[in-house]
Amino acid sequence: MSERKAFTVRIADWTLDAEALRTIRRTVFVVEQGVPESLEWDAVDPACVHALACDAALRSIGCGRLLPDGHIGRVAVLPHWRGHGVGAALLLKLVDTAREAGHVRARLNAQVSAVPFYARYGFVATGDDFEEAGIPHRVMERALR
Repeated sequence: MSERKAFTVRIADWTLDAEALRTIRRTVFVVEQGVPESLEWDAVDPACVHALACDAALRSIGCGRLLPDGHIGRVAVLPHWRGHGVGAALLLKLVDTAREAGHVRARLNAQVSAVPFYARYGFVATGDDFEEAGIPHRVMERALR
């Protein structure tokens, strides 16, 4: 079994951390998964609460965002950090943030391959699969109270 890598998760500031957040999302979604740049970036980012994971040397390794309506999205972890709890820590930080903001339910559009991951943290799949950016997704929800 590999040694547990040290990392931290914090709430980011879009103005100060946009470059780090964009770099992670570009690496994971645009380069690795082939999502077109035009679909990855939207005008909602400045209004979102962003979570940022950093390694012990403060290098950015993962991120996610909470939209004003309680929707969680853009959860991304750099490939060499997957399997070390980074995605879980980001998700739980965003769930806690949504709860603290008064949301009664968190929603997300999970890539179908990630449905089991989100299910481990209380999210339940609803509805049928749908395509987003050429990738099959499924809506998932979790009660926050």
